[in-house]
Amino acid sequence: MDRIADIWGQRTPHDRGTVWPARVDSHLTDGIPEAEVDRWVVSACLLCSNGCGCEIAVKDGRMVGIRGRATDVINHGRLGPKGLYGSTPFASSADRLTRPLVRDGGQLVPASWESAMGRVVEVSQRLLREKGPLSHGFYTSGQLFAEEYYTLAVIGKAGIGTPHMDGNTRLCTATAAASMKESFGCDGQPGSYTDIDSCDAIFLFGHNMPETQTVLWARILDRLAGGQPPAIVCVDPRRTQVAEAAAASGGVHLAPRPGTNQALMNGLTRELIANGWHDAAWVSERTVGFDDLAATVEPYTPEQVGQICGIDPADLRRAAAIFGTSERVLSTVLQGFYQSHQATAASVAVNNLHLLRGMLGRPGAGILQMNGQPTAQNNRECGADGDLPGFRNWDNDKHVSELARLWNVDPLVIPHWAPPTHAMQMMRYAEQGSISFLWISATNPAVSMPDSARIRRILGGQQCFVVVQDLFLTETARLADVVLPAAGWGEKTGTFTNVSRTVHLSDKAVDPPGEAKSDLDIFLLYAERMGFTDSDGAPLVRWRTPEEAFAAWQECSRGRPVDYTGLSYDKLRGPTGIAWPCNDQAPDGTDRLYTDPVFPSDTDQCENYGHDLLTGGTVTRQEHLAMRPAGRAFLKGAPYQPAHEPVSAEYPLLYSTGRTVYHFHTRTKTARSAALQQAAPDAWVELSETDAAALGITEGDQVAVESPRGRIEVRARIGRVRPGAVFAPFHYGYWDLDAAGPDGGPARDANELTMTVWDPVSKQPLFKTAACRVTKIGDATGPAPAPSTAASAPPQGRPAPATAGGQPTVTRIVTPTPGYPNDPSLGTDSPAPTSTVAGRK
Repeated sequence: MDRIADIWGQRTPHDRGTVWPARVDSHLTDGIPEAEVDRWVVSACLLCSNGCGCEIAVKDGRMVGIRGRATDVINHGRLGPKGLYGSTPFASSADRLTRPLVRDGGQLVPASWESAMGRVVEVSQRLLREKGPLSHGFYTSGQLFAEEYYTLAVIGKAGIGTPHMDGNTRLCTATAAASMKESFGCDGQPGSYTDIDSCDAIFLFGHNMPETQTVLWARILDRLAGGQPPAIVCVDPRRTQVAEAAAASGGVHLAPRPGTNQALMNGLTRELIANGWHDAAWVSERTVGFDDLAATVEPYTPEQVGQICGIDPADLRRAAAIFGTSERVLSTVLQGFYQSHQATAASVAVNNLHLLRGMLGRPGAGILQMNGQPTAQNNRECGADGDLPGFRNWDNDKHVSELARLWNVDPLVIPHWAPPTHAMQMMRYAEQGSISFLWISATNPAVSMPDSARIRRILGGQQCFVVVQDLFLTETARLADVVLPAAGWGEKTGTFTNVSRTVHLSDKAVDPPGEAKSDLDIFLLYAERMGFTDSDGAPLVRWRTPEEAFAAWQECSRGRPVDYTGLSYDKLRGPTGIAWPCNDQAPDGTDRLYTDPVFPSDTDQCENYGHDLLTGGTVTRQEHLAMRPAGRAFLKGAPYQPAHEPVSAEYPLLYSTGRTVYHFHTRTKTARSAALQQAAPDAWVELSETDAAALGITEGDQVAVESPRGRIEVRARIGRVRPGAVFAPFHYGYWDLDAAGPDGGPARDANELTMTVWDPVSKQPLFKTAACRVTKIGDATGPAPAPSTAASAPPQGRPAPATAGGQPTVTRIVTPTPGYPNDPSLGTDSPAPTSTVAGRK
């Protein structure tokens, strides 16, 4: 099967309340048969946030392929196109970084580890002497392992004492965390992927799941193909596959104007209250804030919402009726909400809908505030994103003292005098020079951050010493003062946790190339050379191996909502990943939260005290105590306000960035897969048929897209976005174009146009509401390079070349036999198929 052409693979229909059948997908390079594989190594896929259990094929010391694990609760053996075709090619790519590089005479030149780390340590120590810990900033990823994040958090918070720590999770999942803190008191997904198997309706809020989590969408497709399929409700300004499924399932496609999500959510909330579709007794007993919420949403009638959002009021009523009358509803949320105007308020509103109906803690009734990256959850858990490790509250002296005892340091060393510095503010400090030392690991902000021309100027300036550790010489690494070669997936050992809190172990399969080191070893080397010690003069970082680091993290998580103490490497080498909390009370993990339902909202337990959703103003400890949460959830609302940059005569269209199914992040790995790169080789922009006709633009025309910040030149796809909106994929930077970007030629990085503006609560940048104009600058020489298989397909009747070209993959439907109960949420010991996994049955 060509899984470029057939993204979601063969259907395995099943009825509501039954186990999702197993289907094992595998792909081996160069036609190698499975019988010739030397060994299979336990892992999980690292090319989206789904966290699919898999095994890495190793032959002659090389990674040569991948296959899904039939017994894994997350994917039941399935893999998506990125996992199948993009997981291993990066490892043998000829342009891997194999030696450290240092800037000498304006050029990056090879150096020894001794020399490169010596330069890093010399600058770091000098700045600490001269300017103190606020001179240091650390910007990391959503793609490292828990052991690495925790080590970095200890170094930054207890070794240096800087509040300037964040990750590119700020760009994709900060709002997920913020929304759960506001509603429930703490981060952590309430729902489970298994809710798909039991629900009556699925609401996808700003979530193009068919492209961002392909295997999870396959799970929904199999429910839609079986008995008692769920109704689908889609909130998205593009007509995605989710929208198509909504129409086919008897659901609704709501396509609001970009920037109006909060008005839409207020309208849905009002309809639930006005029609009595809420559990008044449950709300009274289990929540705080109903009266204020009801008053906030009262003005948002369907007619008023229709006018603001540009939707049919009848469609709003229909969507609200589906939510209000279905017995079991699952909601998922992603970047269409997180990266848009009033991000936290709109995402909290999704939580409100479920709280109003008591729609939590039981099969089929859940919330998945999704992640965009595979280990974003670990970044948030371990504190490398700025929060304190273990979901502790930086404003709670008791929580700070717990960490101080654990690390054996003075509590005053741990930065907690003000909120942690978020990524966009860190870049401002680096621009000013107050952050004079910026360490970037496993991410590419020169492409992924908003207003990217400004970010390149900051990173390339003389006011800040920049360290980059990565696999390749990315656009960001090219601007660094020191570049450190890192080991990638399959070349090191560690754990990572997906959206549904499921922890997987990824064992080392092969050695990294040349002198590349694991991110953990790089951090340990820095800590050793810096001489960080605890209060007794012993080494601050006491571990040396991944398993020792995992044990240290487990102890940090003890007693917190994110409790890992019942896990072990050996346990995680079993048939499936395991969801936290996993401890003495839940030795086999926890499929879904809040089955009680008691929430971690008490003042001495919660992760923060909350915010005003409109302004971002913080709730004080005394104000929080006065609310007497007593284990109850919070109902919070906010009125709609127009977005920051309205359209005008000069910039009449609204610009949004997003993703395509064949690439991940800035293509650091996926562009090195021939199949994936061929499927989506270059950038494009999507216009509605209405707007294209008005502008005299046809399919494939060369166009300039401009905002007040910058300009890109790409080809146009006459697509399925709503009139007035423009869509561009954000994956494309400069590294593989000889005459583009900073070195001359037209830019194609979608973030040239986006704004340095962020949500007041989550501090997540807004990539969805910039004003722009589109101008034709050249005739078409062929169609746009946009794939024709998913949401970028042209409208019906406008043909485009078929997207294909994946090397054949193998799919096996596995007959279930008695084995691991991989779907405990169904209330029975659901049998799973047996599968040989790393030598075990």
